[in-house]
Amino acid sequence: MTRFFLLPILLLIAGTLLAQPVQTIKGTVTDQQSEMPIIGATIEVLSVEPSKGTATDFDGRFAIEGVPVGRHQLRISYLGYETVTIPNVLVTAGKQTALNLSLQESIVQMDEVVVTAKVDKGKAQNEMATISARSFNPEEVTRFSGGRNDVARLAGSFAGVAVADDSRNDIVIRGNSPTGVLWRLNGIPIPNPNHFSTLGTTGGPVSALNPNLLKTSDFLTSAFPAEYGNALGGVFDVGFRNGNRDEHEYMFQLAAFSGVEAMAEGPLSKAKNSSYLVSYRHSFVGLADQAGIPVGTNATPNYRDLSFNLDFANGKAGKFTLFGIGATSDIDFLGDEIDETDLFASPNEDAYADSQLGIIGLRHNLIVGENAYIRTVVSASTARTGFEQDNFLDDGERKLRVTEVSDVTNTLAVSSYLNKKFNARFTLRTGIVAENYQLDTRVDDRDDRPDLDADGEPDWVVVRDFEGSMTLMQAFAQGVYRFNDNLSLQAGVHAQYLDINETSALEPRATLNWQVHPKHAFSLGYGLHHQMQPLPVFFFTETDPATGELVRSNESLDFTRSNHFVLGYDWSIAPSWRAKVETYYQAISDVPVQPFASSFSMLNAGADFVFPETGRLVNEGTGTNYGLELTLEKFFSNGYYGLLTASFFDSKYEGSDEIERNTAFNNGYVVNFLAGKEFKIGKDKRNALTFDMRLSNAGGRYYTPVDLEASRASGVEVLQEELAFSERFDPYFRLDLKFGYQLNSKNKRLSQQFFIDFQNITNNENIFDLRYNPETNNVDRVLQSGFFPDVMYRLQF
Repeated sequence: MTRFFLLPILLLIAGTLLAQPVQTIKGTVTDQQSEMPIIGATIEVLSVEPSKGTATDFDGRFAIEGVPVGRHQLRISYLGYETVTIPNVLVTAGKQTALNLSLQESIVQMDEVVVTAKVDKGKAQNEMATISARSFNPEEVTRFSGGRNDVARLAGSFAGVAVADDSRNDIVIRGNSPTGVLWRLNGIPIPNPNHFSTLGTTGGPVSALNPNLLKTSDFLTSAFPAEYGNALGGVFDVGFRNGNRDEHEYMFQLAAFSGVEAMAEGPLSKAKNSSYLVSYRHSFVGLADQAGIPVGTNATPNYRDLSFNLDFANGKAGKFTLFGIGATSDIDFLGDEIDETDLFASPNEDAYADSQLGIIGLRHNLIVGENAYIRTVVSASTARTGFEQDNFLDDGERKLRVTEVSDVTNTLAVSSYLNKKFNARFTLRTGIVAENYQLDTRVDDRDDRPDLDADGEPDWVVVRDFEGSMTLMQAFAQGVYRFNDNLSLQAGVHAQYLDINETSALEPRATLNWQVHPKHAFSLGYGLHHQMQPLPVFFFTETDPATGELVRSNESLDFTRSNHFVLGYDWSIAPSWRAKVETYYQAISDVPVQPFASSFSMLNAGADFVFPETGRLVNEGTGTNYGLELTLEKFFSNGYYGLLTASFFDSKYEGSDEIERNTAFNNGYVVNFLAGKEFKIGKDKRNALTFDMRLSNAGGRYYTPVDLEASRASGVEVLQEELAFSERFDPYFRLDLKFGYQLNSKNKRLSQQFFIDFQNITNNENIFDLRYNPETNNVDRVLQSGFFPDVMYRLQF
């Protein structure tokens, strides 16, 4: 008889030992157009038995406790709104899962819930970005192989993007220069968010933007809505997430590229629903260098950054959020420690580079009326870069300082817009963006310069010298009108004005979206875009031959102009499968070129680490980009995902000689294939083994051949400018394989993740450049990174 009393107790104990760890899913549900909280929306976890669910409170918040760790499917519904199904919601033991969800009001009002069960994965978070746009989340940054914890490199997997460069994360979109990319953080333009950045660029070797702080964000490649300006190529519109309002959570991470990181988040005041989120990172690459693992250069980069986001409670004055980034970096290239094939430097010189970045912003959200709000962001930023170069003299013992660069840009910016949802059909957004730049930039150079004063040393030349300010003003108005649940028009106008040379532009934008069938949709978009010239070109300084005075001969340059046309087709093959096709044509005009017959064009700027040193430019050049992009995507479900993108394009330009040539970014084609599989392991399936791979293949870039005889005669590299971009590198090929392990503690709120990412596993010798080397007196190949094992360990608790 006793055994019958003991049996239930033994079964209970066994069940407890085998119980799967659980966690909480929480978040908010808002109206997509007005961003107002939806009270009483239903949230269900469909992937557990029995299903779990809850409803949102007065503030649109919800919390579902006791959800087993793993990946889950959620359904969000509310009377009169289109039901949304969210797949692949990752729940781990070490951190609560927070979601910001939105629903779209149905045009056809019904007396019951409108059930459409659509999946919004991949659509942009900005409801007005309805063509050539997609969202990405922080998990993808970590999950995809070859990404180096860098959102810019993640974008290289998307259709229309080429990042065939292992040394920098510059984004080439549809054949456009990487200088044409706009970065925004929490709704306001920011400087280049990279370590070792340089004035006028938008990329760098290591990102200072920490993906662990990001929420789901947007990436746009063309014909973007009217609220985005001063960009020709694309937009990275990212935002920091809020910290956990209920619990304190911590993370420690070690990664080869992004470094050693410590992060903390939690409530500032539970009663007021305020939170903090802060993270510090320090470079780890130096340890890899000491271990003898090749990192592409013998010089050791040092970098560190601090990021934070403080979210304060709603009050009568509205809601405030304080955010910021601080980053510093430095690296020394010493000639006696560098071989002749080094990626960045030369064995006959010492070079020293450093940079600092600081961004602080305050965001304010004020509800005005039932379906309207005003969002204002003010920010201050500083970006400083310094560079010094010493050349060894003939005796090899003495050095001569030949280059000094000091660039400081302080920016004050404000962005403010009113968003008003008039009804289920029509939403309007109108606002302004103002940026005031305080510049102190100077470049002195005598590397390979003549000795006109016969003092035995090359003469110093002032390349850039400006101290002052300039203001870029932008204004926009845009709206979305939904004719019905399947047909909508997004249209607007953007205007901008640069005060230093009194140039202005007016830009119409429009996109028509037609859901012809639940599985088939078409989009047609047009956008006129303008962008000011990169600051190093804008403030290039030279001597006026008539007066002998230093003048900034490019300061009167107008904006470069681009007309962009896009046609897209989207096919929802199955609940987790999507196919997408886009074709586009881009006509570019008002491109700065030289005033005499020449192959030079500013459309090729950004192909090297420095900008061209040339003055008296005129806005008379042109360019064209056109292509076809294909995407086949299997969103993560049933333990696996896949992504195949293929871009076929042509990018041409004409300089002042009116000869059509390939641009420096005309790869011709880019193909990416990514796939991953997750295997649940253990009796309770709480842990997982992961396998991910990425294969990238791109056509070789065009380049200008070196005039070897002229280079030998002068001792410095001389290019055959009349044959500009007439020859081509070999195609780029890279295969990355990543293996990982995820561990969720059974009894504690703790999770661990480890992976090793074998990048360029075939050790393919991709060409970075062909340069004249005065040491060998020949044109030598400079290769990109070879085989490199990237590692990461993450602990969350």
